[in-house]
Formats: sequence, structure tokens, C-alpha cells
Amino acid sequence: MPVRALLAWFLLMALLVTVYQLATQNAAKPESIPYNPDFLDLLEKGRINTCEVIMEVSGQNYIRGELKELDPATGKPRAFRVETPVTENLVERLTAAKVPFSFKSQNPLLWQILSSTVPFLLVFGLIYFLFYRNMASGARGAFSFGKSRARLMSRDTNKVTFKDVAGVDEAREEVQEIIEFLRDPKRFQRLGGRIPKGVLLVGPPGTGKTLIARAIAGEAQVPFFSISGSDFVEMFVGVGASRVRDMFEQGKKSAPCIIFIDEIDAVGRSRFSGIGGGHDEREQTLNALLVEMDGFDTQEGVIIIAATNRPDVLDPALLRPGRFDRQIVVDLPNLEGREAILKIHARKVKLDATVQLRHLARGTPGFSGADLANLMNEAALLAARRGADAIAVKDLEEARDKVRWGRERRSRVLDDKEKRMTACHEAGHAIALALTEGTEPLHKVTIIPRGRALGATIQLPEKDKYTEGRKQLRGMITGMMGGRAAEKICFDDITTGAASDIKQATHIARLMVTEWGMSDELGPQCFANREELLFLGREVSRSNDISEETARKIDAEVKRIIDECYHNALDLLTRNRDKLDLMTSFLVERETLDGRDVDDLLKHGRIRTAAERNADDTAHAEAGGQTRPPAPAPA
Repeated sequence: MPVRALLAWFLLMALLVTVYQLATQNAAKPESIPYNPDFLDLLEKGRINTCEVIMEVSGQNYIRGELKELDPATGKPRAFRVETPVTENLVERLTAAKVPFSFKSQNPLLWQILSSTVPFLLVFGLIYFLFYRNMASGARGAFSFGKSRARLMSRDTNKVTFKDVAGVDEAREEVQEIIEFLRDPKRFQRLGGRIPKGVLLVGPPGTGKTLIARAIAGEAQVPFFSISGSDFVEMFVGVGASRVRDMFEQGKKSAPCIIFIDEIDAVGRSRFSGIGGGHDEREQTLNALLVEMDGFDTQEGVIIIAATNRPDVLDPALLRPGRFDRQIVVDLPNLEGREAILKIHARKVKLDATVQLRHLARGTPGFSGADLANLMNEAALLAARRGADAIAVKDLEEARDKVRWGRERRSRVLDDKEKRMTACHEAGHAIALALTEGTEPLHKVTIIPRGRALGATIQLPEKDKYTEGRKQLRGMITGMMGGRAAEKICFDDITTGAASDIKQATHIARLMVTEWGMSDELGPQCFANREELLFLGREVSRSNDISEETARKIDAEVKRIIDECYHNALDLLTRNRDKLDLMTSFLVERETLDGRDVDDLLKHGRIRTAAERNADDTAHAEAGGQTRPPAPAPA
């Protein structure tokens, strides 16, 4: 507990004790009686219990004591006081009456001063420590309410450099150019170039926008101020604008410098809200930011770097040249980027010699840098939980599945019928994907429940793809329909297990028709123009620029694509019914099959040993072919 709090409690206890003593003294105020004849009469009759002779410094003496009689109001012995000078025979009288007595000297003036001033001193001390200091700090806070909350980062506190950034090479190069400009501006100004005023980092969450800013702070030899967009907005109008002005004032004093604003969409949203009116405080803050970045009295040397994952809601005036001159896209990392990110995070952990980060990067398409960091951390926790000395491949595989789909739910026990139906469903997915042209290789098939799913069929892309052909998309839908088709073939029934497959297949089919122009009936047209209301920040309406007849054609085309892919999967699994039953039985027995197991079951009707697979791989390598045999053609 802080010393200030202890002192406050001590003063409070002292005050309570003093008040109690004063209250008890006032409550026990003695009765005044004359010395002669009342006191002497009580003494002769033996009614006095104790007696005390008080001798004051001023020379005024008196006697006080207690009677043997009890006070009916309090139930305590009655107190008395005798205002008389002490006589010589008083001691003899008290001794003869056998009354216990004592002599005591005191200073009444000092006692009166203390009794009257100590309580007030305690009260004032308590008020000071409990209220006055808080009010004083609040007053100072009131004067600094409009001050900027930007934090100045030094090289001693920030150890992140560009060595810790991977997967965003283009963004790194553009930001590196700004740092070089700050270090040696004459190198660029000799040709008439000027320093950019603002850089906007745009990208999905977790891609490393803030990490790039921290790397800039670690690399730059200039002051670096960091602040969040939400730090500007307060409940009081005008505070945000005052903080913006103060932030740029600090930047101008430290120029050249860099100011980083994280989540700028919190303060830089478009001033046209569409519905519901505006937000005066946010608009004033935005106006102050616009003026400070490129206004009438703008000074050089202050570079603004901002980060957001919602560039679509930013005000157009904020994005024009002269304010944010550059917009750097920090996208999800590709295969090489994911491998480089995994290598950075692998420095902090101990990996087994058999771990191949390239293989792991292939199995994590769509993962952001934050996802990969979480994956490596989860793998380290799993390895530590089982008492291993290093992180093995199985730990990384389990961590990847946990990050993507959730943890294994071993507590969800399925009966034999549900387990076989789930195995049949996943086997249908696997066979349809393996025997369909244009699909990615299979990585794993499992019926272990994860998250909300009872099973999963996982593919392992050989490379990152940025476009998809119509055959590949139809192959994906066929693979999604494989689970429903397998249920129909094996059990002559359908279940709710295909809900997510149907939803995803319908989404892809509708995109093929409305946005990608992959319908022979409707041709290369776009029917997906959306109107977004920036006030809500999300799509809430769809434009009505298509007729009802066209809408019916779109629905018919979506249904046709899905029906064709479903019947393709149904026909494919019907012609390979024996392989479907075989894979279902293996899944029920083993719960998990990898891609090589699926290839063996489809091509050889059994799962080969490791020696047989190695011999086959060696033969293919010597022949100059693929190390992994291609999927067999449909039967």
C-alpha cells in the first residue's frame, strides 16, 4: 500500500480516537459539591470509593473522585468534584476514612489548547491527503486536457528493426526510402524532390502494419511519436482538435520527425455520413488534422504514417496527394513471405531437425503474420505440455489445425452410426477432390471434431494462387458436394452435416454468376454493384439496377451450377463405391488419414508401407518425374 494511503488511514484513526476521548470525557462530567459539609459528610459515612487531588500549575487545586453509589443513568460510579484548596488535614482525613487517594499535577492551559486544536489539525490533514491533492492533480489535468497523448519512442526502448519484419518486402522498400530521405534529404532534393507528407499503411488485420511502424522507429535516427486514433476523440467538443494541434506543435519542435497514428479510421471517417447526421467532435478533429497536414501554415519535416484496415471509410480529403501522398498495401503474405515469417518466429523457439518450415508455409494459405506467430506459440505450448525437448512436426500440424478450426473436442463422443456417417461424409469430400481435375492435393482427412465441425478434409496448395479458372471453381464446388453425395449413396439419407458446404458452394456459385461473368446464359456482366453507407461502415443495401427477370435468371444459373456439380460428385462416387466404402472403414478405424494414404487407397486399394513409398519416390526421382505420383484418373 502507498505511504500516502497509510498516512491517510493513520490520521483517520487518530481523529476517531480523539473524538472518542473527548466524547467520553464530556459524557462523564463530574458533579460539583462543596467541601464543607457535603464532602466531609460523605467521607465520614464511607461513601467515597476513590479520590484524586489535582494540583494545577496556576495554584488552583481541586479534588475529584468516585462514589460507591452508581449513577442510575449510566450504571457507573457517580463522579464528583470539589473546588477547594488542599488543607493540611486532608491527608489525615482520607487516611482515617481508608479511601485510596493520589496527588497529580497538570497544566490545564496546555490541555485546553491540545483538546481544541488537535481534532481540527487531524481533520485538515485528512482533507488534504484525501481531497486536496486529488483536486490539485485534477486541476493540473484540466489544464493538460487538450495536450497530445503522443508517446515519444527512443532507440533504447524499441528494439524492433527491419530484420524482424518479413513477408512485406514492397512495403518495406517504400518505407525504407522515407527513412533514407530523413537521414540524407539532400540526396533527393538535389533533383527537386520533396519529402512525402503522409504514408498510409492499408491491409487486413494482423499483416504487420504496426510492426512496420515499430521497425521504422527502430531504424530511423529521428524522433518518433506514436498515438492511436481513439486518443483524439473525447466526450468534450474541441479536445480532439486541440490535441491534434499540440501533437503537430511537438512534431515541429522536433522536426524532422515521424508521427505514427494507429487505427486512423477512428478519427478520419468520411464527413458525409449518409444518414443520421454527423459527429461534431470527430469532424472538428478531422478538420484540424487536414489543416495541419497540408494547410495554409504548414511546415516541412513532419511525416505522418497512419495504419488502417478500413480505407474505404476514410474521408477523400485525407487521401489526396499533399496529405497522404502514398498508400502502401500490406497484404497477406505469400508462400515465401510465410516461410520468412516462420523463420523469424522460429528464432525464439527450439525446433526439431525434421521440421520443414517450407512445408508448413504451404499448409497455411491465407494466414497473416499474427496467425503465424500464434501458430508457433501454440506449437511451443503443445510441445511443452507433452514434455518434449523440441517442437516436432506433429506439434506444428496440431497448432495449425487449432488456429484455423479450433481445438480437438475429444469430449464429443459420437456413436457408431454418427461416426460412420461422418467418415462417409469426409471420404466423399476426399474422393471427389482427388478425382476431380484442377483441385489442390489433399493433405489430411480427419473425423476428429474440431470447433463446430465433426470432421475436416484439408488440402495443401502447391503454390499461392491469385486467380481461379472456371474449371477449378467447379471442381471446388464438386468437392464440397462430395460429402452430401456420399451420404445419399451410402445411407440413402441426408444430414445437417453439409450445411457449411452448401453455404460455401452457393457463395462461390453466385460470385461466378454475378461478379466473375462465368455464366453462359448471362455472359460477362456484373450484377453485384453494392451501395455502402459509410455511417454504418458496412454493406446494408443492394442497388436495384437489375430487373426481376434478370434476378430470376441469376438464381436459376446459381442453381444449375450447384446441381451440375452435385450430380458430378454423385456420379463420381457411384462409380467408385468400393473405394468410398474402403476409405470410410479406414477413417472409422484410424480417425485420420493423410494425403498419401488417400492416394494409396485410390490407386492400390490399401495403405502402403513407408518402405514401399520411399522406393516409389526414388524410382520417380531417377526417372525425372514427380516425387509424388499424380492422383489416379476416375474409374
